[in-house]
Amino acid sequence: MKILAALILTTAQTLAFAQDARTAPDSTLGRVEQSGVLRVCTPGDYKPFSFQRAPGEFEGIDIDLMQTLAAALKAKPQFVKTTWANLLPDFVAGKCDIAAGGISVSLERQKQAYFSKPYMVNGKTPLTRCENAARFQTIEAIDRPEVRVIANPGGSNERFAKTKLSHARLTMHPDNLTIFDELIKGQADVFVTEAAEAIVQSKAHPELCAVNPDKPLQYAEMAYLLPRGDEVFKRFVDQWLHLSEASGEYAQIRAKWLGQ
Repeated sequence: MKILAALILTTAQTLAFAQDARTAPDSTLGRVEQSGVLRVCTPGDYKPFSFQRAPGEFEGIDIDLMQTLAAALKAKPQFVKTTWANLLPDFVAGKCDIAAGGISVSLERQKQAYFSKPYMVNGKTPLTRCENAARFQTIEAIDRPEVRVIANPGGSNERFAKTKLSHARLTMHPDNLTIFDELIKGQADVFVTEAAEAIVQSKAHPELCAVNPDKPLQYAEMAYLLPRGDEVFKRFVDQWLHLSEASGEYAQIRAKWLGQ
């Protein structure tokens, strides 16, 4: 009965937020409801969150969740392809209503946009050839001149590599989809990324191992980018996330892509 009462209360609050949007014509929520389209910026190169399998076709945890958010708004999602380097500029320029795809919460991004409430804790984890897993257990073990670190540009992986691994030999690889091939071929020793991606890629490539994904090198949270100053839309998205978690929908989508 307590769970039912909580769901009834939160549903009523969500409807109240929607009513707020109708009295706030500049809100993203009002515009999305009027147009019937939710524009979602996503890089589309980050499994298991967002992956572009063909032009205009995306899949992943965040893609499924954006489908349910759009349905809550009685709209259809329109996925706008971007890159990690251009994600924030594209978002601030108004090319989309929300950004998704495994985005780490950072203070630098917070200066230009809002974040939704976090939906996943997903810290930095080394990914390396399995025979090297025992060698790269700590930041200190990786941050050495003889270690070849590889990173993708424009996101938190680049920032982590440049700030925490400044003594290692860093190579920037522009394509996040083929960065794992560089590890497999022995062209690089370590790629430090989020635990979820490290786990998924280690399953896809048996040669690679995620090093202690349950004990990441650095704490990180995943959330969605929202328009700065739009309190109505932020409240709605946060409430939608809460209901998705409370109903079990989020857990089902997460299990679909990450397993139990």
